[in-house]
Amino acid sequence: MTTLSSGFARARRWLREHPLAFDATLAFCTLVAMICSSFTDPGDGHGPPAFGARTPELFSVLLMTLTAAALVLRRRRPMQVLAVTAALAAVEYVLMDPPAPVVMSTVIALYTVASRTDRPTTWRVGLLTMGGLTAAAMVFGSTPWYSQENFGVFAWTGLASAAGDAVRSRRAFVDAIRERAERAERTREEEARRRVAEERLRIARDLHDVVAHHIALVNVQAGVAAHVMDKRPDQAKEALAHVRDASRSALNELRVTVGLLRQQGDPEAPTEPAPGLAVLGELVTTFRNAGLPVEVACADRDRLPAAVDLAAYRVIQEALTNVRKHAGAGAKAEVSVVRVGATAEVTVLDNGRGSAGRRPGTGPADGPPGDGDGLDSGGHGLVGMRERVTALGGALTAGPRYGGGFRVHAILPVEARTGEPERPGTAGGTGLRR
Repeated sequence: MTTLSSGFARARRWLREHPLAFDATLAFCTLVAMICSSFTDPGDGHGPPAFGARTPELFSVLLMTLTAAALVLRRRRPMQVLAVTAALAAVEYVLMDPPAPVVMSTVIALYTVASRTDRPTTWRVGLLTMGGLTAAAMVFGSTPWYSQENFGVFAWTGLASAAGDAVRSRRAFVDAIRERAERAERTREEEARRRVAEERLRIARDLHDVVAHHIALVNVQAGVAAHVMDKRPDQAKEALAHVRDASRSALNELRVTVGLLRQQGDPEAPTEPAPGLAVLGELVTTFRNAGLPVEVACADRDRLPAAVDLAAYRVIQEALTNVRKHAGAGAKAEVSVVRVGATAEVTVLDNGRGSAGRRPGTGPADGPPGDGDGLDSGGHGLVGMRERVTALGGALTAGPRYGGGFRVHAILPVEARTGEPERPGTAGGTGLRR
């Protein structure tokens, strides 16, 4: 049974791959069926049909051969094949008595038309074929008009139209299901790629926020220590102590971040609180130790939601890092965080000279040795800040101030939309400085 079923499956596959061979086989089988039926006399309906009771005329055999040969082209020209077979079947009913079953080819051709066209066309062509052939059989046949042979013509042509329409509907339904499945698969793949891209951006942004600030301070303090090592060793030791503290903080934060990334499944809650405005004083102290005077005006720092609190802290951290790296010697910074209605506004100002006429990537500004180097040399600082703020439904503007200096201003909604997908495409730099 297994060998037989596999053989049928291979034959079916071959015929599906060679439709012309299938149609030629169908035409030959139809011709054999028509010729065998032409030798059968149905009788008067009170007994079984008698095979060999009659012999078909040569003209009938010619018509049966022509209609069967036309079926070979039924896929390429279905309407023309239907017209030819219906016309030859009508000629058989008009000229021959009793007629040969030439109408078998017409039934197959009508099924093909119905399965390959729309429903209105099927109705029009089917009714015309059914009515024409039935009328020819009733009018020109020797049997009474109400005989079963005449109504059989009407029934078989109607059945062919209905079967073809059902097959066409099923094919359309299967194709629609297949298309929806393919579209869903494409959408699922696109969604997976989008989530991977967003996750990569989030990881890159978090690593930048964690590492860039501390590495920039380490770079600055190391430059200061090397500059004053010979003349002022006490100041060099103090700078190296700041380097040690900053590097330790960077290692601790990097260890926590990498630990979260390595966890399998859903990450567990971190054991240490996320940085926020509550530790803003410690952040400002690191910049003051690096030689950047910072003034802070912060109200309601403990009343912001966690996501907004973290975003505000990261914006201030990145903005002050950029001030220290690019503003130049003698620059001062001002930080303010205020609540305005349902939003929190974060502003970082500086009066540095390094902003004027500078473009990202054109080289470091004037300042102590080592200033201007670090992880942000590719210009990702403003992009990361804007992505973080935009993900919460806020807005960020950054650009040079009139009269010199630089300004970073972020508006964060108190009710953060943390569940919405981030829109990386909206994150573009608008200022002149990284």
